[in-house]
Amino acid sequence: MIPVRRVTKTAAAALTALLLALSGPALFGTAVAVADPADLYNSAQSHFMNGQDAAGLDDLHRLLDEAPDDAQALALQAIWSDYTGDVITREVALHRLDGVDPGEAAQTRTMIGAVASAVATVPMPLPTLVGEHTGIVVLGYGLLPDGSMRDELVDRLEAAWFQAMAAPWAPVVVTGGNPQNGVAEAAAMAGWLIGRGIPADRVLVEDRAGSTVQNALFSSQLLRGAGADNAVLVTSPNHIRRAVADFITAGIHITGAMTSTDQWVNQLMPPGRPAQRGIYIDASRVMMLPPAR
Repeated sequence: MIPVRRVTKTAAAALTALLLALSGPALFGTAVAVADPADLYNSAQSHFMNGQDAAGLDDLHRLLDEAPDDAQALALQAIWSDYTGDVITREVALHRLDGVDPGEAAQTRTMIGAVASAVATVPMPLPTLVGEHTGIVVLGYGLLPDGSMRDELVDRLEAAWFQAMAAPWAPVVVTGGNPQNGVAEAAAMAGWLIGRGIPADRVLVEDRAGSTVQNALFSSQLLRGAGADNAVLVTSPNHIRRAVADFITAGIHITGAMTSTDQWVNQLMPPGRPAQRGIYIDASRVMMLPPAR
């Protein structure tokens, strides 16, 4: 007769755990909830927008456990690890992204470098000496309800006029949509410059953009069409670093960052980490990482 040995509660629990590991939850008729990668991506983006970086990165870690080849999640992980100063996680994410989507990996590195360049940019109210393949880009500013220009936009245009005089061969892109009373920002800007002696054939009008991201995406196409692969950006001092990051991410080398003089001295110091959040968010939009999916 074979002796029957008593199975202790501890041994029974261990046996159950072993069977679960070997056979999966289906053996016992239970199900393990699996997070939806899209939900985790959206949650991560929401956390980053709200300054909750640790929670956003935790969402991405869980997402990549479920979908390790998600290129957008890897790019986002690299970007926000860079923002938080976690160099190891950033480099691991970029290395994994190299194997999944080399193009996305290259664009992510460009974006991270663009933000670093933007943060180091010193606003300059004086014209820049430029070469023959350089364009000038003037970023728009909201018009008044009657379609006339606000003082801030006139200040930008005055700075752009000086830059255009210093580089008389350079094409000048005026960029901005947001029409008021049937007038787009770029149309008003072009009229101002042409009325002050800039030849009309030098002025390229981009009148669709409704944001800095679109300024960069749409203007970069006009610049390349005009034979320019680099540009002097002209905008307000408190806006120049965001613009620099967006244009570099869009593939345009920035050779100058000219601004109006209003509040110029206040913007000489590099922005602190909290103030850089908007730069990271904007530049990630330029590289077409969706805010939600």
